[in-house]
Amino acid sequence: MGVITAIVGLVACLLPRIPQPQSYHMFADQRGALGILNFGDVVSNVPFAIVGVWGLVFLLRLRPEEISQRFVDARERWFYLIIFFGMLLTAFGSSYYHLQPDNARLVWDRLPMTIVFMSFVAALIAERISLRAGLWLLPVLLVVGVGSVVQWYVSELHGAGDLRFYATVQAYSVLFLLLALLLPPRYTFGWCLAVVAGFYALAKVLETFDRAIFGFLGHAVSGHTLKHLAAAYAGYWILVMVQRRRSVSPEHSGVSKSWS
Repeated sequence: MGVITAIVGLVACLLPRIPQPQSYHMFADQRGALGILNFGDVVSNVPFAIVGVWGLVFLLRLRPEEISQRFVDARERWFYLIIFFGMLLTAFGSSYYHLQPDNARLVWDRLPMTIVFMSFVAALIAERISLRAGLWLLPVLLVVGVGSVVQWYVSELHGAGDLRFYATVQAYSVLFLLLALLLPPRYTFGWCLAVVAGFYALAKVLETFDRAIFGFLGHAVSGHTLKHLAAAYAGYWILVMVQRRRSVSPEHSGVSKSWS
């Protein structure tokens, strides 16, 4: 972890300043429908809201014995409450941005996503390395994530846009997720992390080839619209993992080691 942190930080420092290209806001599918501008990219955020509400309701309705089945320490539930709340906020923030894409609105798209990413990193630290470290780092990581968005936007306002800090936070989150797959799990269904990583990677590919996919599919749906669906599905697999998992230790879960 220390080596990865150092490498990511060094690369970020060595890279030249990266301003936000205004072409980023020119998405392939700009068609409106039902009075909604950029209909596809706006409405495709609904799954974020569905997964977010679903996750919050599931976690908040857990009985004490159900909490103990899924969390060795009840405080671990807070990581996932913040994750699903962040997904709900993402639905609103991304919809707001896509109605009229520009840098000012992009802030509200990126802020909720960093809440999800940083909370998930903290959850993985708590579950696979140290609960105390995860709890301590949760507010720190949230401040770092939100700060990366604020720093980028302030730099844009001063005419010296710089995405390096924000991009570093995103890259580190993905690298940490991949690293977590190599660490011993505390819970069953840890393989769901690989599914989450796979759909997140798919979402980035769909985003990158937004216009090409739009053309390839005969202008039926754009890559960016599909990106929202893939990212929301990644969030769904976080929910699946929490719903089905049990502690690997039989004394905590009452299940046999064969579950692992």
